[in-house]
Amino acid sequence: MKTYIAILRGINVTGQKIIKMADLKKMFEELPFENVRTYIQSGNIVFNAEPKSDQDLEKTIHDKIQKTFSFSVPVIVLDEKELKKVQQHNPFLTGRNEDLTKLHVTFLNAIPENNLVDKLRETAKFLPDEWILDGKTVYLFCPNGYGKTKLNNNFFENKLKVTATTRNWKTVNELVSMTFM
Repeated sequence: MKTYIAILRGINVTGQKIIKMADLKKMFEELPFENVRTYIQSGNIVFNAEPKSDQDLEKTIHDKIQKTFSFSVPVIVLDEKELKKVQQHNPFLTGRNEDLTKLHVTFLNAIPENNLVDKLRETAKFLPDEWILDGKTVYLFCPNGYGKTKLNNNFFENKLKVTATTRNWKTVNELVSMTFM
């Protein structure tokens, strides 16, 4: 068995795509995954499963959510090593003393094409907000808060042609700690 983290985009926000965590947990257990744990109401699930590719798990979870709850939800899956790497390599924590409540991570479902990344680096300067892309991870520093930044999920999806979902730094750390439970 291997530990995975599923991050759902856009559930339980503004009264749309409502999924109770108890129902989501039950659905995951039917897949069948083991040791299923959820964190807060925004679609963060840690679970154990036989080793598979992230993409296979994403499709399996997406399809089961659509069948169970009758709507489509983007799903990003990482294994525990990937998430731990995200936690350990945040460039805004190296040599900087940033407010942790202003740090976020945008998870991408795929590594974006180089030409799209290059174009974005040339044009996407929204100071004081900063972003650093590392593979399938965008590290964000939003000193005025994530709610006020232009560097949101839709921005990265439109510019990089990938699926994106963002979590604050506290949630990233909590999900890492949950992988050891």
